[in-house]
This record gives sequence, structure tokens and C-alpha cells, in this order.
Amino acid sequence: MNTKYIFVTGGVVSSLGKGIISSSLARLLLSRGYRVTIQKFDPYINIDPGTLNPYEHGECYVTDDGHEADLDLGHYERFTDIRTSRANNVTTGRIYQTVIDKERRGDYLGKTVQIIPHITDEIKRNVKLLGKTGDYDFVITEIGGTVGDIESTPFLEAVRQLKWELGRDALFIHLTYVPYLHAAKELKTKPTQHSVKLLQSVGIQPDILVLRTEKEIPASMLRKVGQFCNVAPEAVIQSLDQPTIYQVPLRMHEQHLDDIVIRLTDADPTPRPDLTRWNNYLHKLSTAEKVVTIGLVGKYVELQDAYKSISESLMQSATHLDHKVKVVYIHSEKLTEENVEERLKDMDGVVIAPGFGQRGIEGKFVALKWCREHDVPTFGICLGMQCMVIEFARNVMGLADANSTEMDTKTPHNVIDLMEEQKSISNMGGTMRLGAYKCRLRPGSKVAEAYGDTEIMERHRHRFEFNEDYRTRFEEAGMQCVGENPETHLVEVVEIPGKRWFIGTQYHPEYRSTVLHPNPIFLSFVKAAIAYSDEKASK
Repeated sequence: MNTKYIFVTGGVVSSLGKGIISSSLARLLLSRGYRVTIQKFDPYINIDPGTLNPYEHGECYVTDDGHEADLDLGHYERFTDIRTSRANNVTTGRIYQTVIDKERRGDYLGKTVQIIPHITDEIKRNVKLLGKTGDYDFVITEIGGTVGDIESTPFLEAVRQLKWELGRDALFIHLTYVPYLHAAKELKTKPTQHSVKLLQSVGIQPDILVLRTEKEIPASMLRKVGQFCNVAPEAVIQSLDQPTIYQVPLRMHEQHLDDIVIRLTDADPTPRPDLTRWNNYLHKLSTAEKVVTIGLVGKYVELQDAYKSISESLMQSATHLDHKVKVVYIHSEKLTEENVEERLKDMDGVVIAPGFGQRGIEGKFVALKWCREHDVPTFGICLGMQCMVIEFARNVMGLADANSTEMDTKTPHNVIDLMEEQKSISNMGGTMRLGAYKCRLRPGSKVAEAYGDTEIMERHRHRFEFNEDYRTRFEEAGMQCVGENPETHLVEVVEIPGKRWFIGTQYHPEYRSTVLHPNPIFLSFVKAAIAYSDEKASK
């Protein structure tokens, strides 16, 4: 079977959920036995979102091969269990950079370099390359932004050309919004009609329409939309708000989205999707009654997309343990010695969030001191782990001025520092340790027990490291360095064995947690939080 290419575009407003629709379709096709991958085209000129403030773009997601990617790749992986890579997320910046590099080398033989054909050819090359190198049946490509955005124009032109070249091996799914006007008590389809007209004006006719809505759309209105937009009535599908995004694949399957895609692309038919495990997860999610409360201490808590993978990992783990999770977002800038007890006393577990920079750091130290002294299950991730080390050095080891050289370049006790080979690099991001690295865990440690193994692989996104010079002093004081990189011996995991659960990881385990396979360390942490909750309730 030829590789089939599905392009997902959006109209009317952003944040309609193109990534969720793409992921849901991928889940359905995978469940039918097809080989599937998803990629995202982001129209911003940044090379990648690695240098973007989370307030701009939410969480920066990291792939196994060290690519800093859009948070939609997190949705792709959580829904599909597929490991994504650099090839699955392409920005306008990367496209232009590649074309300009070729021009500088003289690859275009002195020709005038233009949007068409040079930029569009590079976009097309990225789409088709993914299909060829991965031996996939379906490549789902999400075009970021909305139809009509100036930034998206080259991508739309490129996929228009691809549809013309590929014929029935390509199709378009267009996601739009059908608003409900409360004053008129009516659903309005005109925004969808205008959005499709705009798409048609650039030469693209959608094959399938997905209408995002808060109210059930009558069958007669779906037919009307199909008629006005030149789309077969059965290919007009509604996406009603769901209690959880993980219900969306089932709603799409009920309306035969996967069947329509298979029919329109002349794909080899396969059996009905096997969604048994997916349904089991959703059953647990909807029937769980007990609640475990987790406090998430960070500086971006007003923007919950900044910690999307962490909150999803907590929910996945709690669901598998037959619990609901209540995540309480606690602003680290507003946490003080005076209010910490009030803010944390009702938590069954606390996560100290990752991040960069000085802002909100003292609040994390306050939270860690209180959690350590009150023996609350505590999980430090990346900067959260580094904060664990600094707080322990200050308040247990008596190194009052201990710090990271990220926060204080002149600290006399640089328990967190740059590696020597990184200190001469000035390019932003150049000193980052990115992607999946091996980690060797100490047998008998809580973290080795959690993974059921002593050799693991996890993803990193950080610049500063535990200072090896202090390892012996930390271990003698009671904080054990129980995970290290087997090649460089850099410390990856610290834990205090005498506590219920007090572990910090330099890596980001949330990037490898999915709906069907929650990360083992998140499962272990949530299990400890549940045990602590039960213990408190029995007193």
C-alpha cells in the first residue's frame, strides 16, 4: 500500500484541538493495525520552541533525539505510544534556515530563491521524507495556526501541491468552530462556511469537516454545512466537548472518521479497531471515586499548559491506580515560611516543578524544607531535583550559602554547577543536555524498585548538573545519589531513603509517560501519595 498523507488544518479560531483530532485519528488507525506517525508544522520563525517563554507557547516538549518541540508532540505520544523525533516537528524557521543554507552553498545554481518553488519544495520534502524513512501506512500532518494567517500560507500552498501530486493518496481534514449564541439560542454555521471558503480560495477543498462545538449539532445542520462547503454529508463530523480528551477517539469512531479516511484514500481495509485497553483506561477514569491530592509548586502555575506533561502523567498514574487526581497549582513566588504550612498541609504528595532562572526559586526551597521535615511524598523534577540538593545542603549539611551557579555565580558552595566543557559555550541552548540518555540505578533503591530495573533511558532538558565534588558529603549526610549516567557518571537521581518517598530526577520522566504506559516513577510517586493519604485518613 502506498503511504497515505492526511493534512489537518484549522479555521475560525486557534486552540480548537487539531492536535487532539490528529492524535485521535492516529489512535484509531493504529488500533486497526496500520503503521502511523504524526508531524506538526509550526508557522513561527523560531527554529524550535526551546527559547520561547512558556507564557508564549506553553510547555516545551523534548523528543528522544534531543529535539525541543511543540507541546502537541506530547499529545501525539500520549495517545499513540509512538516515539517522535526531530522529523515530527518542523517550524517555518527551520524551513527557511535549510533553504538559506542551501542558497549560501550555491545549491540553487545562482537562481532567484523564492517562496514558490523553493520554500514549498522544502516543506514537501519534509512531509514525504517522513513517509519514506519510516515505512508508514499513514502520515498525519497538522498545520499550525488557522487558515488566513500570513505565516501559514507557504505550508498551505505546499500541501495543496502535494494533494495535486498524490491524488487519492492524500486528503484534507478541516477543523472549524460552530459557536452557540446564547442570546439567540442558536448554533451558527456561518464562521465554518467562511473558513472553508478561505481554504478553497487557496486551492484546497476539504474532504472531511470536523466541527468543534459545545452543543449537539442537529443532523439537518450537518447536512447544510456539507452542502454549503461541498463536503459529503457523512464526512461532516461533530466534535462535542468531552469530559476528557481521551474520549475523543471513541466519539470520532462512532461517527466513522477512521472508516471515511480509509475509504477516501483507497487504503487496504483492516478489521475494526481493537480499543479494549483504551476503553479499560476510560472506564477506570470515569469510575474512580477516591481522590489523591498533589500540589505542584512552580512559577508558571497560572498557565497550566506549562506543566502539561506533568499533570497528564499524574492523571494517567492515578487512573491506573483507581484514583482521581486533584492537582493543586501552588505559585512558588508566593510561598513563604509563614504560609507554607497552610498551603501544603492538605497535600498527599508534592511535585517541585522544572524550570529555569531565579524567579520563584526561594519558594521551592521553602516547600522542600517543609515537605522533608513533615515527611510528605515529594518529587523534584530537573530544577526541582537541583532545588532538593540545594535545600538539603543548606539546612541539613550546614552549607548556608549553597546554591547553583545559575542563580549565584559566586556561591562558595556550588553544589549545582556547569560541567567544565560547557563553560566556554555561549550560544543559547548550546550548553543544554537534550534528549534520551541512559541512567544506571542503584540496586535496592526506591527508584530502582519503581522501575523494576537498574538500567533505564530517560529524556533530559537542562544545563546545570549536580557537582560531583560534593557527592560523598551528601551521601554521608543522608541524601543518596542513586542514579547516574553510566558513561559520564553525572548524578541523575537523588533520594532520601529514610523518608516515605523523597526523590529528585535530573531527567524529565513526564516526557515518557503515556495513557497506556504511565512512567514507572510517576506510578511509584502517586502510589506513595495514596498510601500517605490513607495513613492520614486512618488516624
